[in-house]
Amino acid sequence: MPYNIIYRLILIDKKEKSTKKPIYKIIFEKIKTAIIDGKIPYNTKLPSTRVLANGLNVSRSTIVKVYDLLTFERFIIAKKGAGFKVSYKHIENNKSSFQKKTKYKYPKISKRAKLFQNHSYLTTDNFTKNNVAFRPGLPPLDVFPINKWKKLSNIYWRDATPTNLSYAPSEGLDSLRVNIANYLKVYRNINCDYSQVIITSGSLHSLYLIGNTLINKSDSVILENPTFPRACNLFKSLKADIIPCNLDNDGIKINSLITNTKTKLIYTTPSNQYPLGIKMSKNRRLELLKWASKSNCLIIEDDYDHEFSNWEKPIPSIFSLDKEERVIYLGTFNKLLHPSLRIGYMIAPKYLINPIKALYEQSSRFVPVSNQTILNSFIAGGELNKHIRNVIKIANERKKIFMHYTKDVFDFSNKKSGLHIIANLKNNINDVNAHEKLLKNNVIAYPLSNYYINGKNSNGLVLGYSSVNNKVMKEKTDIINLLLPPQKMM
Repeated sequence: MPYNIIYRLILIDKKEKSTKKPIYKIIFEKIKTAIIDGKIPYNTKLPSTRVLANGLNVSRSTIVKVYDLLTFERFIIAKKGAGFKVSYKHIENNKSSFQKKTKYKYPKISKRAKLFQNHSYLTTDNFTKNNVAFRPGLPPLDVFPINKWKKLSNIYWRDATPTNLSYAPSEGLDSLRVNIANYLKVYRNINCDYSQVIITSGSLHSLYLIGNTLINKSDSVILENPTFPRACNLFKSLKADIIPCNLDNDGIKINSLITNTKTKLIYTTPSNQYPLGIKMSKNRRLELLKWASKSNCLIIEDDYDHEFSNWEKPIPSIFSLDKEERVIYLGTFNKLLHPSLRIGYMIAPKYLINPIKALYEQSSRFVPVSNQTILNSFIAGGELNKHIRNVIKIANERKKIFMHYTKDVFDFSNKKSGLHIIANLKNNINDVNAHEKLLKNNVIAYPLSNYYINGKNSNGLVLGYSSVNNKVMKEKTDIINLLLPPQKMM
């Protein structure tokens, strides 16, 4: 595609220049819209940052920022030696034959729906389907005690009354909330009133409720960089300003940021930073609490992977160190038991309980009572504790086997990363290219660069191993070894 056509598509007029919107945002939105509409087609090579800057008469740093944003949102991709190319495939919205024969008109979808629709493209795991090798975040599904669960389910339905089939409290069953509060007191040294526990369908559901309860347009949310892409997409769809914060060996470097009066939330995964696997030190947790207090904001502590990464020598949770009710604690049984369960929970500061419940009651209402009751029996009968110890043992065994099978093609910088591991490639292949090559052969490996808010280049892959049995492990790692051979020494 000729560069002069691209220039015309994104040329800034006088009216746009007179607005208060930054130039880089105007250019970013113009290129993004042109790509979505198919005016700049898939695989089009874009001008270099210097050439485009000259063509638009702006600074090169402005275009660098634009390309960073487009790369992060996966509309373009940087290919070594080939510059930047469009990676978003425009799908023509063909009308059905029924629509062609009629003149019916329909309302436009909302701006918020468009934001969620656009940002759904940015997730890392839309392509997994039923393949589990090597999808991060899955526990050893094949060792889940299905017969025990079936027995508890049969007991529930045997004794069920018509009342059990009616509506239930949005915050969850009291019996389950009490058991979760007791579980956290024993295993995480968390003291909370059970009334602060709200049952959700998982961590993302919790984040959705929190975000809609607290975030207004242009409120700031601080995210670790790299971070959980779905969390980032959610906050972007709520029109929050995202502030990336880098990490070091102690966790999020919060003191590197200037205190921001518009910051409402800090989202962090301190037990096992997602995806890098860093454990936040106790001192850094205290620093984070001090910064949040000074900035008048709240901390979301997502402890999604505590049992797998922090079981033997747990560091105190940020929630347990908090003296001001500034921490919202998230946990999930979906990664501990199985994703189809759809039960998670949050511990909310008391002043947020009623607003969150009001939002919950007018949206998804409640998690199915049957699942809550069966899980409660599973916990009360000691089955959860037994299962946790079993899956930790199995996961550790499978991690060793995976690392052994792939030692010729991967370096592992962090071996203590819960249900996933970061594998650094021993050749010079780009991690996105490696992901695409493996995906064509039914092997899932997420590119590490997709987790960075600024679209950082990387040659790392994020892989899960614990859900893969030994037979499948050998078959799939043989494919990895064949497709990603290490670079030969000269």
